[in-house]
Amino acid sequence: MRNATGQVSPLLLILLALGFFFATYNLVTMIMHNRSVGKWMRDDSDGGLFFDPVIERPEDAKRPNAVKMPFHVALTATDAPYSKWQCRIMYYWYKKQKDMPGSEMGGFTRILHSGNPDNLMDEIPTMVVDPLPPGLDQGYVVLNRPWAFVQWLQKANIEEDYILMAEPDHVFVNPVPNLAHGDYPAAFPFFYIKPKENEKLVRKYYPEEKGPVTNVDPIGNSPVIIKKVLLEKIAPTWMNVSLKMKADPETDKTFGWVLEMYAYAVASALHGVQHILRKDFMLQPPWDLETGKKFIIHYTYGCDYSLKGELTYGKIGEWRFDKRSYLRGPPPRNHPLPPPGVPESVVTLVKMVNEATANIPNWDA
Repeated sequence: MRNATGQVSPLLLILLALGFFFATYNLVTMIMHNRSVGKWMRDDSDGGLFFDPVIERPEDAKRPNAVKMPFHVALTATDAPYSKWQCRIMYYWYKKQKDMPGSEMGGFTRILHSGNPDNLMDEIPTMVVDPLPPGLDQGYVVLNRPWAFVQWLQKANIEEDYILMAEPDHVFVNPVPNLAHGDYPAAFPFFYIKPKENEKLVRKYYPEEKGPVTNVDPIGNSPVIIKKVLLEKIAPTWMNVSLKMKADPETDKTFGWVLEMYAYAVASALHGVQHILRKDFMLQPPWDLETGKKFIIHYTYGCDYSLKGELTYGKIGEWRFDKRSYLRGPPPRNHPLPPPGVPESVVTLVKMVNEATANIPNWDA
């Protein structure tokens, strides 16, 4: 669009400028939405500013519905009765949700790190791997998890390009889509994983030259949906960092039962991998009150209530559902429903457990 002298029209220049502005604005908006729960922080080393890299998936990055990116569900487990009954419930709900609309759940593997087959081999797709050498886990059984993934990734023929790392006490309450986005895995943020508050310890394994400590995400390895090729890189580092942390008395004492979770977060950061943090990935009764559109119920906490529906956490309630009540065998079928006034999330959990136990053959055995 030129005028009589052959020069570009001022109107066209204005339109081009506006187009560039809005394109730039949209890009910046997407990035800031991507980091919407982060904040600017000052780096004491040079006085500069950096952005706390907490990542949320931008709406603009959602894939068309026709594009499917299935992920393989990988569940690490032991052969203890406590682990077995949880795995059976978990696998029941995986099968129920797998083919529902919106699901991108692919194959399933229980990675059994006991070293020997058990009586669930025919019921649940399972690969047996070796535990750590005797004494190396120092009684911390979870330390076998990264080693189990290393072995599984080396041995298994996994068709899917993505993997969901899950745990026995997960129940799929809704069909799970692939929440990852390319090289950005999706993870659930845990309020008690605090790399910044534990910077002194984290720096033993994630040195300052690697970047700000906020590069270490507030996550564990589960639930995480991640590209298989990324997990193949991270898993050996995750195993090594876990062992180093366990061997360090100060780290072991401070991190305790979440040590392996910190190790995964650190290992990911060492490989430059940051996660999309999805609070809707999982809910944890009794603290999360509603199921809503969340995807996984994690029943790690005991649910104790009075008959008036009042939470009595830390004190055995007149009504309770706590997985630790069933260390030596499965919970009975038809567990009593909670009294009126108990949150929907707890009611849903018990109903889902009851449905699974009613339909799984030979449950009481």
